Amino acid sequence: MSAAAEPEEPTGNRAPVDWRVAVATAQKLIKPGPPVAREEAGRTVEQLREVTGVAESHVRGLTGLGTELPLLPGDVVDRRGWVSAAAEGLEALTEGALPTPSQRSVGPVLAGSAGVQAGVVLAYLGSRVLGQYDPFGQDGGRLLLVAPNIVAAQRALDVPGEDFRMWVCLHECTHRLQFTAVPWLRDYFAGEVTSFLTGLDETASGALNRLPEMIKAMRRRPADDSTTSSGPIGLVEMLQTPRQRAVFDRLIALSTLLEGHADHVMDAVGPTVVPTVATIRARFTARRRGGGLLDRILRTLLGVDAKVKQYAVGAAFTRHVVDAVGMTGFNAIWTSPDTLPLRAELGDPAAWVRRVHP
Repeated sequence: MSAAAEPEEPTGNRAPVDWRVAVATAQKLIKPGPPVAREEAGRTVEQLREVTGVAESHVRGLTGLGTELPLLPGDVVDRRGWVSAAAEGLEALTEGALPTPSQRSVGPVLAGSAGVQAGVVLAYLGSRVLGQYDPFGQDGGRLLLVAPNIVAAQRALDVPGEDFRMWVCLHECTHRLQFTAVPWLRDYFAGEVTSFLTGLDETASGALNRLPEMIKAMRRRPADDSTTSSGPIGLVEMLQTPRQRAVFDRLIALSTLLEGHADHVMDAVGPTVVPTVATIRARFTARRRGGGLLDRILRTLLGVDAKVKQYAVGAAFTRHVVDAVGMTGFNAIWTSPDTLPLRAELGDPAAWVRRVHP
């Protein structure tokens, strides 16, 4: 007589990250934001909702993207609302891609621990993120504007509130257009993330065998090598197999393009609709580099400093290409994955122009 089959573990317990724990942890840690009078808060929320449509119309006029799409308002949230929405989008993006624990008995424990760690990260970011377009959120995509963070940043920068709200919305509406006006981009991005995450086990298991090779590579690497990163991201790159490195390079190139393109657009549109754009940009750039010692350590550990560099590199790439071939020529970048810039081309935009516009 055969032994009874072991009952299958509920699907909900097999996820490598318990996102409910992540949300609960983040919402317990995160502070509500700066004190704002009820009347001012209501006015800020209403203005943020209204300005998104106006901002996106300006972005469409500059880029030529999405002219046939409806103009939609943004969703204004507080910090806790952003945490819930971000966790929802991350869960949708990583579902089935993250490696799951092999032992059923420890799976829920590991998922809970991962959830706590994710919650700490979400709490840190939730007090700093001004806005976000999440293509994987509810209703197929959601533009989020974090009102308390926008108010806090505007006060810290000491710039006009109306100008700053428009400036932020120009950036986030550019991100929304990138994904809504380029039909293949959402699935391509999700596919690359899945490819990267499903190879994490391979990367970890082979790291020890590649240790001597990695040490030699680090010694040979030039100090000004623009194709690799420093800090934690640089370490991740050194641990990767060649296949994983190729996927990682594509993801870095894409995220750098998206952030830099949005930064270029918000500043290019800015002078016509944001009178204080030069002041805002100067003070905001200084703020991105600032922070106390603990804040700088956390930014480094979370890779935030690497993301700040992406803005500058991506914006410089976009500016060079637009100057060389115009916005219409730049928009050839959205034709297919094959016309996206290679990571090496981000530092050599002329190479992309030669490849795509021979």
